Amino acid sequence: MTQAPTALMLFAAGFGTRMAPLTDTMPKPLIPVAGKPLIDHAVDLARAAGVARIVANVHYRADQIVAHFAGTETIIADETAQILETGGGLRAALPLLGPGPVFTLNTDAIWSGENVITKLRAAWEPEQMSALLALIPCEEALGYRGAGDFSLDPDGRIRRGPGYVYTGAQIINPAGIETISAPAFSLNLLWDKLLAQGRVFGIVHRGGWCDVGRPESIALAETMLRHD
Repeated sequence: MTQAPTALMLFAAGFGTRMAPLTDTMPKPLIPVAGKPLIDHAVDLARAAGVARIVANVHYRADQIVAHFAGTETIIADETAQILETGGGLRAALPLLGPGPVFTLNTDAIWSGENVITKLRAAWEPEQMSALLALIPCEEALGYRGAGDFSLDPDGRIRRGPGYVYTGAQIINPAGIETISAPAFSLNLLWDKLLAQGRVFGIVHRGGWCDVGRPESIALAETMLRHD
């Protein structure tokens, strides 16, 4: 039986164009929120959940993130030659992550309340799941603009549609990712394959969540954390 994952992929390679002008001189994951860089909020969440191995991919202003993690246990997946997007980045990092399912975590969101990594691990059922996504209702998603990414069925399976926002935290079994021919691609391509098989599930995060994708969202996230 496939066990619960012990490794986590941090997506930290993006250009952060929505965060301009803050990202003119630094990568988005290093923008401070509540006194520490965005990426450190994600690392702290993973460490608190007991994740043994953390890998972060880098591309835009990669030297700054490499320097930030110098002397720590976080492993760098170097994409300076070519940015690979979420799917290509995960595939390239698999030798560093190890075999089997992995956690993935975006670095441009802030969570409060229950530890989303711990909750994903507790809900993971590998016999029927190839991916388990943490979701939040649209009306509770701070800093988010849109109708949602997925709808949630009574049995826990998800479908493309409005209602729930993907929080950027998941467990995914990357089996089959090697069949995607493009070097750079979104994880949406793998999700679509797994959705067609009925093997993508969702859980609802019970706590606060803020998409810190724009400068004005920093204050929203900091207010949320003060009231946690």
